[in-house]
Amino acid sequence: MRKVTYVNAKGVSIELSNTAPFLLQKIETTNNVTIYNSKGVNQDGRTYLGNTLNERDITLTVMLLAKSKDELTAYRDEINAIFNPKYGEGYLIYKDNVKERKVKCLINKMPFFKITDTSYDDCLISMTASNPFWTDIDESKEEIALWVGDFSFELELTEDGIEMGHREPSLIVNVFNGGDVECGMRVEFKALATLTNPSILNVNTQEFIKINKEMIAGETITVSTYFGNKKVRSDLNGVTTNAFNYIDVGSTFLQLDVGDNLFRYNSDTNLDNLEVTIYYMPQYLGV
Repeated sequence: MRKVTYVNAKGVSIELSNTAPFLLQKIETTNNVTIYNSKGVNQDGRTYLGNTLNERDITLTVMLLAKSKDELTAYRDEINAIFNPKYGEGYLIYKDNVKERKVKCLINKMPFFKITDTSYDDCLISMTASNPFWTDIDESKEEIALWVGDFSFELELTEDGIEMGHREPSLIVNVFNGGDVECGMRVEFKALATLTNPSILNVNTQEFIKINKEMIAGETITVSTYFGNKKVRSDLNGVTTNAFNYIDVGSTFLQLDVGDNLFRYNSDTNLDNLEVTIYYMPQYLGV
């Protein structure tokens, strides 16, 4: 079954599917490409330089099914209230039997109704996604360095003691980007005890992110490389501070290429005290 759910900036949602009262009839999307090129003197044709995707336009065709004219009026009011362009950007969530994805979008015109003299009506809902890519609903997660618990209940203690946990031996993790284009990520460095200058390295490109700072037990430093949301912050004892000034000048705000991405973590001292987690959201051209 195919359905879409719209969640506005107020957190109010509405589901459009193949059941009453809001019957989803059609989803249409358009997404133009801007091509960049140059032309030299006496050159036949042009030289291709690159391209970018423009914003995505989305149109939903919905039938309102009611038992009376008064109920139909109430449904129209509900549509207008939820798809209110004055609220700003909301999320459109698409779900079928195979996948579930979302896109951030803005209502670009008021919902259009035919205003029929019956107990049903057709409605057109138009919206624009400034970022044209669909994403997964939640971030994916890959842990590079962590401690794993080794005991369970019922617990039996012996004279020789027991091993409460062990350190994962691998220093390298493969982060697979299953999307259609490269995407940003969120790297989380967590200190179990004192360590200095944590870093993460892309094994293939040799690009890296390094934090020039001594971390203490319980401190977490998060580096976001998402487009339009690049930041570095430190969290310790419930207090969040800007840590952008600690990032090494040679660092790159790493992006995940489509497919496999190998990363290695490190620190200048006390490597065993470091846990590293990578969060990311693949980006898709469609649903």
